[in-house]
Amino acid sequence: MVSTDKERLDLDEDINAEDRKAYEQFIALYDASLRNLNEGEIVRGKVVSIGENSVVVDVGFKSEGLIPVDEFKDAEGKIPVQIGDEVEVLLERTEDVEGHILLSYTKAAKMRVWTEVERSFQEGRIIRGRVIERIKGGLTVDVGVRAFLPGSLADIKPVKNLESLRGRELEFKVISLDRRRNNIVLSRKAVLEKEYEQKKAETLEKLQEGVVMKGVVKNITDYGVFIDLGGIDGLLHITDISWGRVNHPSEHFAIGDEAEVVVLKFDRETERVSLGYKQKSDDPWVLVDKRFPVGARVRGKVVSLVDYGAFVELEPGVEGLVHVSEMSWTKKVVNPSKLLLVGQEIDAIVTELDLAQRRISLSLRQTERNPWEDLSHHFPVGSIIEGKVRNLTEFGAFVEITEEIDGLIHVSDMSWTKRIKHPSEVLKKGDTVRARITNIDVENQRVSLSIKEFMPNEWQDFVENNRVGDIVTGRVVNVTDFGLFIDIYGGLEGLAHISEIDFGGGKLADHFKSGDWVRARILRIEEDDKKVGLTLRGVTQPTETEIAELEAASRPAAVEESSESVSSEPAAE
Repeated sequence: MVSTDKERLDLDEDINAEDRKAYEQFIALYDASLRNLNEGEIVRGKVVSIGENSVVVDVGFKSEGLIPVDEFKDAEGKIPVQIGDEVEVLLERTEDVEGHILLSYTKAAKMRVWTEVERSFQEGRIIRGRVIERIKGGLTVDVGVRAFLPGSLADIKPVKNLESLRGRELEFKVISLDRRRNNIVLSRKAVLEKEYEQKKAETLEKLQEGVVMKGVVKNITDYGVFIDLGGIDGLLHITDISWGRVNHPSEHFAIGDEAEVVVLKFDRETERVSLGYKQKSDDPWVLVDKRFPVGARVRGKVVSLVDYGAFVELEPGVEGLVHVSEMSWTKKVVNPSKLLLVGQEIDAIVTELDLAQRRISLSLRQTERNPWEDLSHHFPVGSIIEGKVRNLTEFGAFVEITEEIDGLIHVSDMSWTKRIKHPSEVLKKGDTVRARITNIDVENQRVSLSIKEFMPNEWQDFVENNRVGDIVTGRVVNVTDFGLFIDIYGGLEGLAHISEIDFGGGKLADHFKSGDWVRARILRIEEDDKKVGLTLRGVTQPTETEIAELEAASRPAAVEESSESVSSEPAAE
């Protein structure tokens, strides 16, 4: 190939006229072909050689072009072309100072991309690109050249985390470009809106009540699940997820799940869709009365524990409630979790069935014999039992009769005459006592006990040794507006009414106080009610000397009671 004008002239001197003419025609044609190559034009060429620093490309010009090898290297540093491959390059200059033409492989690629992007913009076509990085206001996208995706146009709905799109290859629409400023603005929202409208139109054609459709879970709330049916969202309410108990929709679905649902209602004007999931299967409650009749013994799994009982799944979609009152014959169940565990399988008896309300009442305790019904056979009223004091309350003491049943000794049944303010005055926890059963109430599960039969009977002793008209000495234990209560015999109290007391007017409390020693005459003894009426009228009251003697006489007993009280405190603890 002739490469310079000098070489051409030297050659011209050595040829004859005929050959010169032919050669000149050849040169003219060659020069004409070179004139078709204009600077700034993309041309095709063949790779002639690949060196360490450059790649030589022959584009059919009088000289070959050199391109830096870096323009051909990919992300891994490899050169994807070989000698003999045809490539497109940009003709930057027809000749440099060394006689080579200047070519560019990367600029040609960018020009092709720009041309394609411009064509896509003019025709409104979709282009693909890969999100490169997060920048202020949006994202940078590689579509062959760098383009800008505003954050507001990244999706139909606002994207909280734009960084989540990084590295993804997506489709975009070019909404603005300026080649001089190398500025391309993209919109993914426009692409999604178009897809959304197409899907919506297709979905609207298929949507009708009763149709089974597939969708994708879009959002989960406390009251239900929103499912994208294809451009239209439908609500699957929590009550339509399962025939059984659903504590929260997230127990059955997760965002992104594919779900097959039934269209329950569809309003074309508002485009509201109500969906059902449980409707894909038959209602299990249709045959509940035949499968679980009242009185039947059933087996199920505890699925939920609440303050008032336990819900038991008898079969998928059918649950019954064991109320706390039906968990034990003898124990007062305050917290069901102390008796049952979620997931535990139990036997129960169906006690009530309400198909209209879809309620089944179950009993756990009825699977066992009622120990209260056996109690009266083994321990009839009047029987004497011996047991340990299990607990003390303000009104009495609970004593073990059997391992499961306790009886109550009320404070009124702890002494014949003494006023007991608290059972700890007579008993302490852990004491073994003898008691008589005075009443059994099976329905309310109560047993009444009495220990006063085994205590000294002060009343009987008093009646046998005292008569109406006798003078008795005692201590005031209570001063009221209507009279004085006086301890006249080992805790036995008599009442001296205010009308039977000479005190000079005013209030009784101004003249008497608890602990005062007084003398009184017995007015009456009421054996049926165990009451004693007293009078202080005409009765000589104790002198100071007599009071001192009475105090001295009562002191040893007081000391003894005090020592017993002190010695019993550690045991009570």
